[in-house]
Amino acid sequence: MVIDGVDVPEDGTTRIDRIAVLLQRVAAGDQDAFARLYDLLSPRVFGLILRVLVDRAQSEEVLQEVFLEVWQSAARFTPNRGQGRSWVLTIAHRRAVDRVRASQASSDRDVRAGLRDLDVAHDGVAEQVELRLASQELTAALSTLPEVQQEALTLAYYGGYSQSEIAALVGAPLGTIKTRMRDGLSRLRNAMGVTA
Repeated sequence: MVIDGVDVPEDGTTRIDRIAVLLQRVAAGDQDAFARLYDLLSPRVFGLILRVLVDRAQSEEVLQEVFLEVWQSAARFTPNRGQGRSWVLTIAHRRAVDRVRASQASSDRDVRAGLRDLDVAHDGVAEQVELRLASQELTAALSTLPEVQQEALTLAYYGGYSQSEIAALVGAPLGTIKTRMRDGLSRLRNAMGVTA
């Protein structure tokens, strides 16, 4: 008996595997057989892939890859080793699992790269040197200020006193202390080359 252009034995005990017959025709380059095979199997293949991947867009991509592989490797299908449907579903499952592994590997690489970027070595010595240089520069700039401005700024920034407390400590009106600090900070910025 001839089914889909392929001779199939008529001994009555053999169940005809239509997918196997179509795969044999696909192996011979029959595009119509490939279209029929796709129509018959794509819903089931897609369902299997979607169960593995969950993501619909990736599942559609893998479905295309599966049928491309079926087209390219149909000649490797041997009917005496299993059913055609099982062969195609095995390819689909393998491709879906490969995609999951590739996605996981990519995610793991991203995490490792992120952790590597977070684990930047801290150079405490360089930081200490920079702080000392900045402190020396500030001390030098502070020494160029009039004594009353130096006193107000030193009490505020090194002593931690408020403007009211400084006024009480030095016996000057609060407005005077505010003016001294404002003028002193302006001169410090100029001396250190800071633009406000």
